[in-house]
Amino acid sequence: MNIDEFGGLDRLHRIQAFSRDLETPVVVMDLEIVRNRYHRLREVFPTGEIFYAVKANPLPQIVQLLAEEGSSFDIASRQELDLVLASGTPGERISYGNTIKKARDVAYAYEHGVRMYACDSLQDLQNLARHAPGSRIFFRIFTEGTGSDWPLSRKFGAHQDIIKQLAVEADRSGLVPYGISFHVGSQQRDIGEWDDAIARTKMIFDALAAKGMRLQMINIGGGFPARYLEPTHPIDVYASEITRFLVERFGDNQPRLILEPGRYMVGDAGVLVTEVVGISRKARNNLYSWVYLDVGMFRGLIETIGEAIRYPIYFGEQPEAPEGKTGEYLDVILAGPTCDSMDILYENHKYRMPAAVSPGDRVYIYTTGAYTQSYSAVGFNGFPPLQAVVMPAPSGRTD
Repeated sequence: MNIDEFGGLDRLHRIQAFSRDLETPVVVMDLEIVRNRYHRLREVFPTGEIFYAVKANPLPQIVQLLAEEGSSFDIASRQELDLVLASGTPGERISYGNTIKKARDVAYAYEHGVRMYACDSLQDLQNLARHAPGSRIFFRIFTEGTGSDWPLSRKFGAHQDIIKQLAVEADRSGLVPYGISFHVGSQQRDIGEWDDAIARTKMIFDALAAKGMRLQMINIGGGFPARYLEPTHPIDVYASEITRFLVERFGDNQPRLILEPGRYMVGDAGVLVTEVVGISRKARNNLYSWVYLDVGMFRGLIETIGEAIRYPIYFGEQPEAPEGKTGEYLDVILAGPTCDSMDILYENHKYRMPAAVSPGDRVYIYTTGAYTQSYSAVGFNGFPPLQAVVMPAPSGRTD
């Protein structure tokens, strides 16, 4: 990776100095990057309302920061609701975006002021009618997620005919058919996927308007990218194209626009500091060395499954190379520390590592602020869950 593209040596040196006495693995978070991403998104989507997807990174410091900046929140569970409420955010700024929820959790959310819920099934709708009467319901449509690094299709959403039936039933049940939501897949590189989803949304708006039900909101989900190895368009290109799609479909009658960013907001703010545990070759003539880190698929890097997400990895500033190895690099296979053969991070895509790297050296995995600590297993093989800490702002700068 080119370290200059990810904050340069100044950022690396700050992380190294801050994490020097910390036990690895640990994710070091920079809240200033989170703050900047929030304001950048507000800038490029001036009419949109940001509902931060808490699941991406539920650190209380992040939730508190965004609450103070004016963000609303998308939650997926009672526990996330409690976290957001603790930040001082009222229930009216919270959306229950998970379509899979227990009846008692719906009742709990309603009791705490939440009045907007996602839905994609009749059973969930019946729970909402019983335990969240009069609430605004937005219906999630099915999308394929083509073009995304981490698709979110099949499990969530329903086809248009089901959505129309749910809207009619919601109206009969005393709920408010409020809008349509979709998610085009996480780390979505094909901006055209939003156009297809917006077109389907407009068809549902028109079909329900013919039945006397006027939807008021469109939730375009997340999918906005963080910076991994593969390039993406800058966020202003996403915003200008999505805005164009909305204008082409809805003209002057623009619905309320909600965004649910997660990865874009926090991904680039995190650097995972890890340590080389061991280096080995499986046979004398193997072309590649195996490098084992103290972090793996079960300790926060599950998105490496199928090598879906390719993180930028920097092997740090190493001590002077042993004799005969100066300037040499190895193409390596990266794996985690557990006794599970699935715990291989990258075998097809080879990372280049300085030959001077030895066990005990630290490695820095960038863009790990999203879906790492929150995905970490609780004690597989006895390893504790991945920890995260917040790095102070540089001296001379105030937050």
